[in-house]
Amino acid sequence: MTAPGPPPVPEEQPARRGPRVRPPLTVAAVCAVLFTALTVMVSLRHGAPLAPERAAVHWSTAHHGEPLRTLARALSATGTGPVPYLLAVLAGLLAARGARGRLRAVGCAVLVLAVGQGIRYGLMELLARPRPPAADWAGHASGYAFPSGHATTSALAAGLLAWGLARRVRPEVARAGWALLALWAAGVGLTRVYLAVHWPGDVVGGWLLATVVLCLALLLEPFAVPHPDRS
Repeated sequence: MTAPGPPPVPEEQPARRGPRVRPPLTVAAVCAVLFTALTVMVSLRHGAPLAPERAAVHWSTAHHGEPLRTLARALSATGTGPVPYLLAVLAGLLAARGARGRLRAVGCAVLVLAVGQGIRYGLMELLARPRPPAADWAGHASGYAFPSGHATTSALAAGLLAWGLARRVRPEVARAGWALLALWAAGVGLTRVYLAVHWPGDVVGGWLLATVVLCLALLLEPFAVPHPDRS
């Protein structure tokens, strides 16, 4: 009879890690800080543009030739009016299945777009940043400058449709769609500077604000597209 060996040494359990911060919330926090800093700068300067902003608008006014100006106007026009809302509706239709589910998803997508626009409009009226000189404009514009309505709205619509594509199509197809949507939203924002109706900071502010709203809106996803067991 052999003597019993030493008791087995229990394996060291790996230390438990704390909950990971969701990447969308991290992105929202970073963009919120950047947007706040930009907003404070605009407020402290009473809307006066920085030297690089003046240089960008000066360059654009010197390059308002055709057909680029007409193309810029056409692209810029897609960033407002019915087009962004049609894209939000399409996002909801792609994201969910069944008439009831699609109706809920469409409602949530349109609500996100409307809320983002509402926040943008409130900040625009509060800060009252003047636009570039009207004599330099090569397109239509109204209201104050910061943040850019076209940049905010197109980025929101692009993000919503990217979400809808992610839930419906294959990943490689979705990535191609995301690239096209990003190019469209970026193009709309850049046309506002090219047409000399916005300072560059207005467009950057619109992109940052839209990113914050979109990342926070992901918290509504379980309600917008509930799990089949919970619907």
